[in-house]
Amino acid sequence: MIVAVGSKNPAKIQAVRSIVESLEGQVEGLDVPSLASSQPFSDSETRKGAINRAKACIDKGYKLGLGLEGGVVDSEDGLFLCNWGALVTEELGTYVASGAKILLPKEISDPVRSGIELGDVMADYTKQRDVRKKEGAIGIFTDGWITREEMFAHIVRLLFGQYQFYKK
Repeated sequence: MIVAVGSKNPAKIQAVRSIVESLEGQVEGLDVPSLASSQPFSDSETRKGAINRAKACIDKGYKLGLGLEGGVVDSEDGLFLCNWGALVTEELGTYVASGAKILLPKEISDPVRSGIELGDVMADYTKQRDVRKKEGAIGIFTDGWITREEMFAHIVRLLFGQYQFYKK
């Protein structure tokens, strides 16, 4: 089984690889658009970005496409991280799943609300480049207890669980 991931982001690819290789499959990362804004700002937009990435993999000829997307969602309590995944196959359709959410500190949420991408805010905050390709904001704000890769791996498990259940 070859699984196409609609991203070249190492954290996303490794999240999928950690699950798919246990199923004796292969993973290929593709540079495809999410067709969402560079900073998705709702569950709906983040979910749609994941679906678009997975469908783009199918459009490129793969039988199984997986899309993972991170975003933020506003609530009465503040701005939360959100993350969504989609698994698409031609024969069985689309499966979606969401993962953990945590509240972002005000010094992070204020610049994001003003239009600066979370990845750029995190780079400034941590004085590190490419946080989104490494531990992610979730890794920073959980003191490494969960990383972006682990967060997305949880979603990938949810997606493959649904896929295997309905494939029977």
